[in-house]
Amino acid sequence: MLGGPHFEVKTGRRDTTLHTTDKDADRYLLDADAGVDAFLDNMAKLNINTPQAVALIGSHTVGRVHCVHLVSRLYPTVDITLNATYAEYLKMRCPSPHPDPKAVKYARNDPITPMRFDNNYYKNVMQMKGLLRLDNALYLDPRTKPYVQRMAKDNSYFFQQFVEGMSILTEHNVLTGNKGEIRKHCEWVN
Repeated sequence: MLGGPHFEVKTGRRDTTLHTTDKDADRYLLDADAGVDAFLDNMAKLNINTPQAVALIGSHTVGRVHCVHLVSRLYPTVDITLNATYAEYLKMRCPSPHPDPKAVKYARNDPITPMRFDNNYYKNVMQMKGLLRLDNALYLDPRTKPYVQRMAKDNSYFFQQFVEGMSILTEHNVLTGNKGEIRKHCEWVN
C-alpha cells in the first residue's frame, strides 16, 4: 500500500495463544540510542547479514519518532552527527528537552516522502538527517556505509535486500509441535 516490495509469507503456521502487549514487543527492540555494533550483533543473532540489516532499518522510511526518543540528540547541545539545519527543524517539532512521554509530539522519519516505502531514508541519512542515533551512524560506519550509499542510489537493491532480510525474520522462532495454534482468523486466538 505504501509502494514497498511484495513478497510471499508462508501461511499455516502456529501462532501463540498468549496475550501480548506493546511492552512484550519492546523487549526485542534496540534502545533508541543504540549504536551500529549493537544493531549488527542483534541482526547477526538472527542470521541477518549486513546488507540485509541495513535494508531492514530502511523501514524507517515510513513512520515517526516520538520526541521522547529524540531529545537526547537535541538537548542540551545538538548531536554533532546531526545536520544543523535539520536539528533546528527538529527543535520546532520537539521544543522541550523534557517532553511528556504520553504526548503525541513527534517528527516523521522521512519528511520528504513520509507515506512511501522508498529509499529516501538513505538519502536523508547521507545528509545526516536521520532521527535516531543509529540512522546517521550507519552512514558513518565503514561496515555499513557502502550499503547506505548503494541503497540511496538503487531502490531495487534496497527492495531486494529488504525482502531477503524479511524472509529470514519470518522464519525466526517459528512455533512447532504442540506449541501455539493454527488460527482460523489470524487476528484472533481460536
